[in-house]
Amino acid sequence: MLFYHFGYGPHGPSRRGKRLRPRLLMIVAQALGASIEEALDAAAALEMLHNYSLVHDDIEDRDELRHGRRTLWSVYGVAQAINAGDALCAVSFLTLACAVRHHPADRVLAMVDALHAAHRIMCDGQSLDIAFETAAQVDLDTYERMIACKTAALFEAACALGAYCGGADAAAIAAYRSLGRAFGMAFQIRDDVLGIWADQDATGKIAGNDIARRKWTFPVVWALAQPQSRPHDVVREAYAGGAPLQPGEVARVVAALDQLGAREAAGRAIAEHVGVLEAHSGAQVREFLLGSLDLVPRIP
Repeated sequence: MLFYHFGYGPHGPSRRGKRLRPRLLMIVAQALGASIEEALDAAAALEMLHNYSLVHDDIEDRDELRHGRRTLWSVYGVAQAINAGDALCAVSFLTLACAVRHHPADRVLAMVDALHAAHRIMCDGQSLDIAFETAAQVDLDTYERMIACKTAALFEAACALGAYCGGADAAAIAAYRSLGRAFGMAFQIRDDVLGIWADQDATGKIAGNDIARRKWTFPVVWALAQPQSRPHDVVREAYAGGAPLQPGEVARVVAALDQLGAREAAGRAIAEHVGVLEAHSGAQVREFLLGSLDLVPRIP
């Protein structure tokens, strides 16, 4: 089942993806003087933990496709997919334990603790995201807490694990954590924008799909925090219902968001987090992070 999830062997082609988290970990480690070999166990563990979360996320969201392939639960059933996801989580930590080949045991224990902490925080974020599905209103503070947990926590862990692999001290590890958090926040808000205004040919995302599902994303949450107006009412009324929105309704909501300036507000929020990245002194890590945001296709 795990070979199917990754597309290995007879289940190919393999899932490639951007591998941002393990690549970030290795870039940080190399910037601090570590070799690829010294960072590889942690990078593999991180990517496996991320994929474990995707297996469970697909079950909870009832998504039958991921990147054009049927999801694990839709092929093998929910019970088997839960079991396979749990196994992948276990393999992740067993893989991280292999880092004792290159690092002192106390450092590896600290790395295991960092990844477990990120795992626990991700669960908080997923819990909030699920609660949003039936929420009548979501405020900006709660939204930001959700993405800080669900998305940014694993990017924080990527930077922290890379710093551990490079033998960094506590202050440097904390600084790298802040860098990962800023990147994760910017990454998620930009993904939210793509979910509304994406060019499907360029991004593979269906324009307005998040609106059709009444998903609480940054542009919507920000728009509903603005003073009462006709565009505000259009968004509020659309999100007050229960059934998926029809194409005409989606178009009206997107037009209302445009009138309110929600896309520009998202751009400002992204820029605030990007400012943290631009202020980082390490050119190699900074350029990778800023370049990775450009891997997310631009909005037409």
